[in-house]
Amino acid sequence: MRRARLDKIDLKILADLQADGRMTNVDLAKRAGISAPPCLRRVRALEKAGYLKGYHAVVNAEALGFGVTVFAQVGLNSQAEADLKAFEARVASWPQVRECHMLAGETDFLLKIVAHDWDSYQRFLTTNLTAAPNVSHVKSALAIRTAKQEPGVPIDVEGGAEPAAEE
Repeated sequence: MRRARLDKIDLKILADLQADGRMTNVDLAKRAGISAPPCLRRVRALEKAGYLKGYHAVVNAEALGFGVTVFAQVGLNSQAEADLKAFEARVASWPQVRECHMLAGETDFLLKIVAHDWDSYQRFLTTNLTAAPNVSHVKSALAIRTAKQEPGVPIDVEGGAEPAAEE
């Protein structure tokens, strides 16, 4: 699939929406230096081309009682594609798992897990994660504090850099 070339205005729109997805189209257009109707057309085109995958709010986990964030390194007994897909499907059903990344190297998956407290994480670990089929081992690392949590990707608006077109 070939992607449309992104100009500086498209990159500015992407950067601004990434920073504030609730920005009105009028404000977005002003920031991009264009009028509202073409701005909206560009946003729709960026959505259709797959550059914008969705919009969400950043929720305060601690305010909702999720005081523990754990990064779990999971090793599997088998790395056959069917077994990897089965594990990913199981992980998708666990709301405590907020991110799941398949890795190259010793660890097969890295999971970001939230819990109300350490005891509730341990219950999740023993009743769900280590009890899951094909899981050989889990190493847990408790996050002490978060110094940076930036969604998305760095967008070089000034340089106009863009990803290479895919064939």
